[in-house]
Amino acid sequence: MRFELLRQRVERAELRVAGCLDQAHAHRHRFGLVWRHSWSPARIVVAGLLSGFLAGRAEPLSRIGGMRWLQMLGTVSSLLTTLQAASAAEEAAQGADAAADAADAAQQAASGQPAAAPGATAARAEPAGPLHPPSPAEAATEMSER
Repeated sequence: MRFELLRQRVERAELRVAGCLDQAHAHRHRFGLVWRHSWSPARIVVAGLLSGFLAGRAEPLSRIGGMRWLQMLGTVSSLLTTLQAASAAEEAAQGADAAADAADAAQQAASGQPAAAPGATAARAEPAGPLHPPSPAEAATEMSER
C-alpha cells in the first residue's frame, strides 16, 4: 500500500476514536445527571431500609466484627464523596471556561474589535492535547509546579 493511503486511514481512524470519546463523555455526563436527579428522598429512604434489612439478615456479616463493617461503610462513603467532589470540580471548570470566553467576548466588544467565534480563544491558548480533562492528581501536580 502507498504511504498516503495508510496515512489517510490513520487519520480517519483517529477521527472515529475522537468522535467515540466525545460520545462516551457525553453519555457519561448524561448518565450522571439522570442518576443524581433520580434519587428522590423517598427512594433514598427505601434504599436505606432495604440495605439495612439485608445487612441484618445476611449470615456472613455476623462473622465480620462491627468495627470492620463500620470501616467499610466509612471507606465507601469517602469514595462517594470524592467522586461527587470530582464531578463538581469538573462542572466548575466548565463554568469557568464559559465565563472566561464570555469575558473575552465582552472585552472585544468594548474595544470595538469583531468578536471571534466562541472557543476560538481557547483553541489558540491551549495546545492540542487529550480530549478529556486531566485526572485530579494530574491537575494537582500541574498546579503545584506553577
